[in-house]
Amino acid sequence: MTYDHTRRACYTGYVTQAIVNNLAPLLFIVFQTRYQLPLEMLGRLVLLNFATQLVTDIVAVRFVDRTGYRVPLVLAHILSALGLVLLAVAPAVSPSPYLGLCVAIVVYAVGGGLLEVLVSPVVDALPSPQEGKAAAMSLLHSFYCWGQVAVVAGSTLLLAWIGQDAWQVLPVAWALVPLVNMVAFLRVPLPATVPDEHRTSLRALFGAPAFAAAVVLMLCAGAAELTMSQWSSLFAEEGLGVSKVWGDLAGPCLFAVLMGIGRIVYGLWGERIPLVPAMASCGALATVCYLVVCLSSDPVVSLVGCAVCGLAVSLLWPGTFSLAAARFPLGGAAMFGVLAVFGDAGGAAGPWIAGAAADASAAANGFLSALSAALPGDGGSGLRTGILVATVFPLAVVALTLAYGIRTRGAAGTAGTAGAVDTAGTAGTAADGTPGEAAGEVERPIGG
Repeated sequence: MTYDHTRRACYTGYVTQAIVNNLAPLLFIVFQTRYQLPLEMLGRLVLLNFATQLVTDIVAVRFVDRTGYRVPLVLAHILSALGLVLLAVAPAVSPSPYLGLCVAIVVYAVGGGLLEVLVSPVVDALPSPQEGKAAAMSLLHSFYCWGQVAVVAGSTLLLAWIGQDAWQVLPVAWALVPLVNMVAFLRVPLPATVPDEHRTSLRALFGAPAFAAAVVLMLCAGAAELTMSQWSSLFAEEGLGVSKVWGDLAGPCLFAVLMGIGRIVYGLWGERIPLVPAMASCGALATVCYLVVCLSSDPVVSLVGCAVCGLAVSLLWPGTFSLAAARFPLGGAAMFGVLAVFGDAGGAAGPWIAGAAADASAAANGFLSALSAALPGDGGSGLRTGILVATVFPLAVVALTLAYGIRTRGAAGTAGTAGAVDTAGTAGTAADGTPGEAAGEVERPIGG
């Protein structure tokens, strides 16, 4: 087998992660009606998923570069499949259905967290030209989107066919994907991890302002993407009065399609598009989409805002990975793991904050209730208010990315004027167009 087979297995790994992240939210309406769960408890399930992935990321960064990729990748797929099966079985056999849902989510979230830490550094380490690595990363992450499309469209149509009473068929059927890909990862060739003596240490990474900016950017990118993705289905049904089938297809499904298209476009032509301006533009478009969803009284316009937001956030997560990988080329899997920690933290906090704000807006008085009254009606769900509160995340992406670009250009100009050469050799050029230092050393930080 060749590295082409490895790439395909990595693509399917991201499809698996899309399954574990997006299947449960599609069933929120089932859980709400069958188990009488309020929005805050549903949001807590999203928080539990990404919080578990976050803890997994933290643990994994300490051993992945020492153990190699194969064993944890196989384990990730086993846990993903097991958790999906438990999602169907555990609510019926647990003392309470909610406890069963929580157990299942924790199991498959560990698998999802391992995939987040492992798959990106594997693809980054495969033989390819340096100038094409950002595009390759974007192409890899597009398969998360196509996995999300498959989950949303396939699950919605199958659920409409078999009925909500048989919803347990869905997670069992989707468990076949990680089971098959587990066999692939037992066979494909995998690159070696970065040895300890060559890897940029985590202490050095956290001491660089450029990396500090990257982790905060990752936090906001995860929140901006997942808040809209996780709540769009329920918002379409309860807030806009759209049927579940059309709400899922026009909301989260089209969101994922446009996110995938955005990542494929950058994957094919990204070498010609400067990454920092592209990310700032994406953040600005995402902010506009959030505001359209919250402020428009037309359900069609709100659904269009949900969908276009997928295109807007398409570059934020893989783009942050690429910025960090270009500036710290010997960061290893540990660096990707730390970024994943903050991405998952944003993915956990963003939807939970939106859900909590939605519930709080239903209170008899207070700022959020007044804000909710000023917004167009949403069927009493309060989700317009929750999503409006979450607009802070794409706004922060714009601010951070612009600051990154301005400060980096300033540092590049200073270095060019002085004809600076680093202590280990001639400076290189990173994929984002910023000056780079010798391999193995931390690149010039944002502050210059």
